[in-house]
Amino acid sequence: MRIKKRPPTHPGGIIKRQYIEPLSLTISELANTLGVSRKTLSKIVNERGSVTPDMALRLSKAFKTTPELWLNLQRNYDLWQASQKSNDWKMIEAIAI
Repeated sequence: MRIKKRPPTHPGGIIKRQYIEPLSLTISELANTLGVSRKTLSKIVNERGSVTPDMALRLSKAFKTTPELWLNLQRNYDLWQASQKSNDWKMIEAIAI
């Protein structure tokens, strides 16, 4: 497993920089479009919440992308974060199959 030195971008950062800012949207406006609470979207945009499969479907519909894009961004971010929090996983020996 190859671990990147630089952390992957949180999907919330992508939403903010690629959609909210260029489209001059507010979090409230986008939350309304997505059918979620402002608090839910704000947590994601401020990188304190995760993109769930349901949110990935909503984002993909709103921005004409795929749900896989959003889930992959979240997965990559989560894996990198987990790899940095502890080194315990590095001590695991492979099981001979």
